[in-house]
Amino acid sequence: MDKVDVIVPVYQPDRRFVALVERLEHQSIPVNRIIVINTEQKYFDRFFYGKPFPKEYRNIVVRHISRREFDHGRTRNLGVKQSDAGFFIMMTDDAVPVDEYLVERLLAPLHEAQTAVSYARQLAGRDSSEAERYTRSFNYPEESCVKTKADLPKLGIKTFFCSNVCAAYNRRIFDELGGFVKHTIFNEDMIYAAKAVEAGYGIAYAADACVWHSHHYGCREQFHRNFDLGVSQAQHPEVFAAYPSESEGIRLVKQTVGHLQRCGAGRQIPGVILQSGCKYAGYQFGRHYRMLPQKLVKAMSSNKLYWEQ
Repeated sequence: MDKVDVIVPVYQPDRRFVALVERLEHQSIPVNRIIVINTEQKYFDRFFYGKPFPKEYRNIVVRHISRREFDHGRTRNLGVKQSDAGFFIMMTDDAVPVDEYLVERLLAPLHEAQTAVSYARQLAGRDSSEAERYTRSFNYPEESCVKTKADLPKLGIKTFFCSNVCAAYNRRIFDELGGFVKHTIFNEDMIYAAKAVEAGYGIAYAADACVWHSHHYGCREQFHRNFDLGVSQAQHPEVFAAYPSESEGIRLVKQTVGHLQRCGAGRQIPGVILQSGCKYAGYQFGRHYRMLPQKLVKAMSSNKLYWEQ
């Protein structure tokens, strides 16, 4: 049986984190260890009332770091170093497995020697808007696939698309490629996927491995997140320069508006257009962050401490 660890960076956990752990403890392929890298112990202790995890969760390892130590790439590499399993799964603390087959279905594509990573399908929560549900289905369709270098002319940047909200990795290949980029504001998962594709490996999308995961971001949050997205792309032209993402974003907006019109949810269209404008503005400012004053860059970013590191 495959030995697999799950690595979860945690910050200010809520009930979804507890649900995540509970579902991981009842998988068809048992999880060896759940390695938690928590940012700021005070938030963790506050949520659990200063008590350790319930005793029935004996396979959980918790390591606390400070906010100044957190980095999207380095923190995840730290979690991987705690693991001796041949496979590991990266998850965020707000992603909840839909059923007990998540681990099994994520690992299945990795049994092919040339597959480096396998990522899960994300389903919008029941309280999500129609626009959010459609966005999830756009990025995470019903059909599984394996993307390779041969797909670049057709798929462009979508070839590298991969999400650490829930993704499984072959540890041998991960070590061979040097792991995640050690210092990045965002996009460590796509940067790694691009490196894997260029090395001749495949990126698997396992549509039958599902997690509940959605957000209810406002315009301000969308601006900040997409600013960081733009920064990460500007800092890694070796990945993103040849495959711009603007056309894919425009296609998403057009198809979302069309879907909302067809399904009678037209009242959501102004909000979608407004949020799309905020996303695009944030992204463009981020791509050109080197032309902006440092104070303005920090104010626009959702990760203020990144600029102090």
